[in-house]
Amino acid sequence: MPTWPSSGSATAPDRRRRVLAAFASLLASAAWAGEGPRISAATDPAAAGMVDIRELAPDIDVEMRYAGEDNFTGAPVPGYEANRCWLLRPVAEALARVQAGLRAQGHGLRIYDCYRPAHSVRSFVRWVAAPDDPAQKARWYPGVDKRALMPGYIAETSGHSRGATVDLTLQSCTAGGCVPLDMGTPFDFFDPRAHTDVPGLDPAQRANRDRLRAAMAEQGLANYPQEWWHYSLKPEPDPGTAYDFPVR
Repeated sequence: MPTWPSSGSATAPDRRRRVLAAFASLLASAAWAGEGPRISAATDPAAAGMVDIRELAPDIDVEMRYAGEDNFTGAPVPGYEANRCWLLRPVAEALARVQAGLRAQGHGLRIYDCYRPAHSVRSFVRWVAAPDDPAQKARWYPGVDKRALMPGYIAETSGHSRGATVDLTLQSCTAGGCVPLDMGTPFDFFDPRAHTDVPGLDPAQRANRDRLRAAMAEQGLANYPQEWWHYSLKPEPDPGTAYDFPVR
């Protein structure tokens, strides 16, 4: 927000020029926001100010789905070369606090996606335009036409590329390990049943979604209503910047 000069700090014409300059700056910022975030020149997580979530929460489960074949494309996604979750430090710190709170209650998190390179997002857009694979459609989006996946489920830009968004689920944890809870649909199931507040869930599924959302909200992580697994830190640390180095 611009700082307006006091009435005694400048002449009237000077104040008018400053007001016009500030207004022009606001217009330019709005125009820039419409174009989407800029791509940072950072070539690795350290340059981007990102940390591996396991540095802050060693007991958190990480299963980066796009690093393997168990995802809606049926193949490893370009840009994912390792099973590592990178996030901007404020996001990672918030998520580590969520994990600590849940473990104290006998629960925990399993992470499916974190930072996503910009070129990985573009590969999703190309996938939407490609012919359907019947087996993948039956598993991941049986009730939705593939072309209808944009923009509701797949977009040309993503908060994941800004290092501020994470996809995850809730687990029940005992001394023997952690097991994902029933959330009503699998991760990345493109269907209205994956909407966080969809009616018709059984009581346990509703309770699991609500517990996850409450734990995340307590640390400033807000849910995307069309996907029960999708959360972003609000406000984002740097909403004007995206990144494109690979996950290694």
